[in-house]
Amino acid sequence: MLLALLMVSSALLTLESTTRLLDPLRSFVGTLVSPLRFVAETPYFIGGEVDEVLTDREQLQQQNSALNQRVLELSQVTQQFLALRQENERLRGLLGSRRRIPHDVLVAELIGIAPRPNSLQIVIDKGTSAGAYIGQAVLDSQGLFGQVVSVDRFTSHVLLLSDHMHALPVEVNRSGVRGIAAGIGERNQLRLEDVPTTADIREGDLVVSSGLGGRFPQGYPVGRVSSMQVEPGAALASVLLEPTAHLDRSRHVLLVFPAEQPVVEALEPSVELTLDEPEEILLEPQPTEETP
Repeated sequence: MLLALLMVSSALLTLESTTRLLDPLRSFVGTLVSPLRFVAETPYFIGGEVDEVLTDREQLQQQNSALNQRVLELSQVTQQFLALRQENERLRGLLGSRRRIPHDVLVAELIGIAPRPNSLQIVIDKGTSAGAYIGQAVLDSQGLFGQVVSVDRFTSHVLLLSDHMHALPVEVNRSGVRGIAAGIGERNQLRLEDVPTTADIREGDLVVSSGLGGRFPQGYPVGRVSSMQVEPGAALASVLLEPTAHLDRSRHVLLVFPAEQPVVEALEPSVELTLDEPEEILLEPQPTEETP
């Protein structure tokens, strides 16, 4: 049987290779078995498609994850850029105010908030090594910020204007009315002390340092009058100020070094004036007429 099949196969191979007599048969057989071939190849086709879909999905997930990470990185860079731009604007304002200040100044940066209850203090990165001293006036780009209350070698504590323990002599820029601006413990509010009801003060008036007392130089902005209330029959008015300095958000400040007063030596007079002693005047007696 096997020999017969081998002989038939050999004859068919010979006819296939030498003639085209078997082409119709091949076509018929191919048409006949094509459904079987399709059914047999279907699992492989489906497996390939599924594998391609899964591969594409995994690649898309990886790309999506990479894009999300990139978006976060760019968002962080953008936030840093915005922060740097705002800081640059603040520094420009600070340097602008520095050019307007007729005293020597030193730029300092806020590095912390003093952990003291019921006290509004900050810590800056300049100390005695930079020349800071207790009582030194501190500004930001908008006005008076506070004063140094304690120093060490590399840092200083600054008491804010609005601290309830802080007060300074001021005057109304428009009318010249003098007073005392005191903190009340609220970061963005000051109070003018002992203001008569007849004082020439209006809402919106700019209040500046008067220079009295010698600690704060004259003419620095302190705040603007935000409200003035007069109770019927009261002798004093209630006047509140809004600080011009950004006490709650300034990151850089200026330490002010007042100019030293020139020492004027007394000049000796070049010409000495002397007074001569008055000469004595002798009055001779006049001859009198003799009476006969």
